[in-house]
Amino acid sequence: MNIKDNLKKIIDSIPEKVTLVAVSKTKPIADLQEAYDAGQRIFGENKIQEMVDKYDALPKDIKWHMIGHLQSNKVKYMAHFVDLIHGVDKLKTLVEINKQAKKHDRVINCLIQARIAKEDTKFGLTFKEIETILTSEKTAELKNINIVGFMGMATFTDDTAQLSEEFSSLETFFKTQKEKTATLNCNLEVLSMGMSGDYQLAIENGSNMIRVGSSIFGSRN
Repeated sequence: MNIKDNLKKIIDSIPEKVTLVAVSKTKPIADLQEAYDAGQRIFGENKIQEMVDKYDALPKDIKWHMIGHLQSNKVKYMAHFVDLIHGVDKLKTLVEINKQAKKHDRVINCLIQARIAKEDTKFGLTFKEIETILTSEKTAELKNINIVGFMGMATFTDDTAQLSEEFSSLETFFKTQKEKTATLNCNLEVLSMGMSGDYQLAIENGSNMIRVGSSIFGSRN
């Protein structure tokens, strides 16, 4: 099956309200162009330099999502074009994104990464830590960011009951915060959960943005 057919199969299998991020990390520009020609406009990368190179080479109506763990000192390289940053897990990082966005007279959309997996290896914040950031006076001062939702990565397991529990915990928290938190720079609309192996389950548990790579582009070496 080719990239175009893979994309069509996934898009046909998900509700219209769910946004598909094509995870294109490590894939050559030709593969991204093929996905673009098939209608895909949102791509996710986990290394800033690779994303910058692809941004320079590909059409400018693409929306680029930074989905990898983010080092604050690298924000400046993508601040002029990045559409959404998925993995923010420090107030310090939000401050830096705001600073760099301001230089380009932009507002950059961000997702706060929640730690929902039982594994110790995942990045992210506890729900309490997220609440602290959302209600912080420091956060309220940041005029060049917009916190648009949360991102969570579930445990790498075949246990669907555990996956459902993890996804559902973030959906519940998301709904609670959505009711409580609406400020000039915090408008919670996006719940980014689910990848190639578990996106259907994530959607069942409230995800409206999925990050799919190998099911579109094939497995990585």
